[in-house]
Amino acid sequence: MNAQAEGGSPGGDPLRWAIGWRRATLAAGMFVYPFVCMVGVTQFSEGAAAFTGYTLALAFCGLYAMAAVAFARRFRRRLWFLLAGMFVVFAAELPFARTLAFYLLAVIVSFVALTAPRRFPLVLGAAVAMTLLVPWAVRPWHTGPGWLEAVMLVFTALVVRGYAELAGANLALLEARAEVARLASEAERNRIARDLHDLLGHSLTAITVKSNLARRLAEGGAERAVAEITEVERLSRHALGEVRAAVSGYREVTLPGELARARELLRAAGVTADLPSAVDVVDPAHRELFGWVVREGITNVVRHARATRCTVTLSAAEVEIVDDGVGGAAAPGNGLTGLRERVAAAGGEVEQGPVGPRGWRLRVTIGTPPSPGTSS
Repeated sequence: MNAQAEGGSPGGDPLRWAIGWRRATLAAGMFVYPFVCMVGVTQFSEGAAAFTGYTLALAFCGLYAMAAVAFARRFRRRLWFLLAGMFVVFAAELPFARTLAFYLLAVIVSFVALTAPRRFPLVLGAAVAMTLLVPWAVRPWHTGPGWLEAVMLVFTALVVRGYAELAGANLALLEARAEVARLASEAERNRIARDLHDLLGHSLTAITVKSNLARRLAEGGAERAVAEITEVERLSRHALGEVRAAVSGYREVTLPGELARARELLRAAGVTADLPSAVDVVDPAHRELFGWVVREGITNVVRHARATRCTVTLSAAEVEIVDDGVGGAAAPGNGLTGLRERVAAAGGEVEQGPVGPRGWRLRVTIGTPPSPGTSS
C-alpha cells in the first residue's frame, strides 16, 4: 500500500526513503490479496464462472494500481471514484470467490485508513459487520460468520493505519530536523556577521586613526611617522588573524587585552584615557563579555563621539564607559545590536544614554547590580 513519506535510514538520503523502492515494495505487497481471492475462485467456481471471477480479480488489480497512483499524486477525487469502482468489483466477486473475496474489501478499507482517518472507524466497523453477516446470511455457502476473514480485515487495516501514523511521524521528524539545520545555519551566519563587525570594526577603526596620525606626522617630517606606519601594519595583520578566527569559530577576547588596545587607540585618537590598571575586581566569568563591551564602547567613542576624555569603570558585575563627546553613539548600529545579544545571553542588561552636561554613557550589568561606590 502506498504511504506517506517515511524517514531516512541512518546514513541514507531521506528523500530516497520517502519515494524510493521501499515505498513501492509496500504498495506492491497489497497485490497478494487479489491473488488470494483468485484462490477462492479456483475453489468455488468452474468454467465460465471461474473465468468471470479471474477477470474481476484482474480488474480489481488494475483499479488498485490506478488508485495507488492517484493516492501518490494526491488526486483525492479520482481516488474516491476508483475506490467506489473497487467496491463494485468486490461485490461482484462475492458469488465466485465467496468468503475469500473479503480480501479485496481489506484493500479498500486500508485505503480509507490512509486517506480518511476520521471515517476509518465507521468504515472498518461496517466492513467487519459485512464480513461476519454475509457468509452467515447466504445459506448456499454452507458456512457461518466469517470470523477468520474479519480478523484478517481488522489486522490488515490496523497495521496500515499504524504504518501511516509512523510514516507521518517520520515525515514530521524530517521536517523538524531540516528546520533545526536551517536555524543552526542562520544562527551561525548571525554569529559570523556579529563577530566580523565586532572584530573588524575595532581593528579598522584603529588602522584608520593610526593611518591619519601617520599621514599628519609624515607631512610634518616627524620621525615618529615610521613607527606609526609599522603599527598600522601590525594592526592589519592582527585584523586578518581575527577574521580567520571568527570564521573558524575560535577567537579569544580578554578584558586586559582589550583595555590595553583601548589605551593605545584612545592615545592615537588624541583622547585622554582613564582606564583601570587591573581587572581583579571583575568576576572571572564576566571578563570575556566585558572585553567585548570595552571593545565596542571604545570603538564607538573613537568613531563617533569626538570626545577629549574617556573613562572606563569596572566592578564585579558591571562595566561602564563614559566620554565627554557629542553622543554620536546614540544611533544603534550592528555593533550595539550584537552586544545586546551577547549580554542578553549572559542574563545581563545594556544601558546607554547621554550624561550631562556633555557626553555619553554605556553601561552593562550582569545579574544583581553592585552596591554604589564599588569600582576600580
